[in-house]
Amino acid sequence: MNKAILIGNVGADPKVTYFEGGRGVAQVRLATTERGYTLQNGTQVPDRTEWHNLVFRGKIAETVEKFIHKGDKLYVEGKIFTRSYDDQAGVKRYVTEIYVDNMEMLTPKSQNVSPAPAPVAPAPEMPQTDDKGDLPF
Repeated sequence: MNKAILIGNVGADPKVTYFEGGRGVAQVRLATTERGYTLQNGTQVPDRTEWHNLVFRGKIAETVEKFIHKGDKLYVEGKIFTRSYDDQAGVKRYVTEIYVDNMEMLTPKSQNVSPAPAPVAPAPEMPQTDDKGDLPF
C-alpha cells in the first residue's frame, strides 16, 4: 500500500500551472516538525523539520489556489512518487513528491482573513465652561 498522511504548515504560496483544456496542477511545500525532547540523562534532542513537495491536480488544485496561503496548517493524504531528472551539469537528481488525494484545511478561517478594523466610538462631549472657567455643575 502506498499512502502518506501529513499534518504541517505551508512554506510558501502555491505555484499553480494550467495546461490545455484548463486542467490545473498546484505545487506546495509543506513543513512537518517532530518536536525535540530531553533524554533521561539530560541530553537535548532538537526539533527536526522535514520539507515535503505536495502536488494537487484537478479540482483540488483550484481549491488550493483560492484558499491556501503561506503559513496555513494542512492535513493531507496521498501517494508517494519519486521521479528523476538530469540537471544542467548532467547529474541525475531525484525528487520525492506526495500526489495529494484528500486535503483538509486546519487553519481557522479567522486567521485566513485579515481582521476588520474595530469601530471607533466617538469621544464623549466635554462640558462647556462659562466665561469664568467654571463648570456648569
